[in-house]
Amino acid sequence: MITLRSPHEIDLMRRAGKITAAARALAGEMVRPGVTTHEIDSAVERFIRKQGAVPSFLHYQGYPASACISVNDEVIHGIPGKRVLKEGDIVSVDVGAYIGGFHGDCAATFPCGKISPEAQDLIDVTRQSFFEGIRWAKEGQRLQDISSAIQTYVESHGYSVVREYVGHGVGAKMHEPPEIPNFGRPGRGPRLLRGMTLAIEPMVNAGSAAIQQLSDGWTVKTLDGRWAAHYENTILITDGEPEILTAPAI
Repeated sequence: MITLRSPHEIDLMRRAGKITAAARALAGEMVRPGVTTHEIDSAVERFIRKQGAVPSFLHYQGYPASACISVNDEVIHGIPGKRVLKEGDIVSVDVGAYIGGFHGDCAATFPCGKISPEAQDLIDVTRQSFFEGIRWAKEGQRLQDISSAIQTYVESHGYSVVREYVGHGVGAKMHEPPEIPNFGRPGRGPRLLRGMTLAIEPMVNAGSAAIQQLSDGWTVKTLDGRWAAHYENTILITDGEPEILTAPAI
């Protein structure tokens, strides 16, 4: 069942979203040559806890860190560790914060120093596909109107969307109904209603959509070794334009 949030619950989700977005921004500022993924993860955890929140991902289904940090051909769920970032890498950071009984969830892919034009285009298309999708995130539309818009935009640029992992509802739990694929046919799926809170998250591969999970049980990489990017925000369905609850601070 899809939960509709009360005004009070929405205020609590705004608070969680603000902390989560700030944690993502902090991680992005730290992405530079010579920094380890563990250092970024530790800083994210310290920041979230300093705000009085708890990292949503830490120990979630056994996940061992506070952020998912995925580099180059890693699509999602990369485990932070000793890896040292290098000039030209692209780094996807996925974070969540839990406070007041609710979660925020967001992600972005950041350049490490100077990157290739091809890598920058992949990042840009992935980010823009999110915004193409949420043009349809309005009361009365169907869920897969969002999905179809993301897929159409991504594929028009010669890239592919991951099929096995999808967006989701988010609120009192990290993952709630409905599942929100980044592909589909318009006019299908549940009708969108005000008060829904959704995590929309395109995962885009430069090559084939095929993926593989590593032996650590978490890290997902592209099967063909080409690079991937990820972009996500938590949004609220309103009686007008969607509200991005994890919008970067201006």
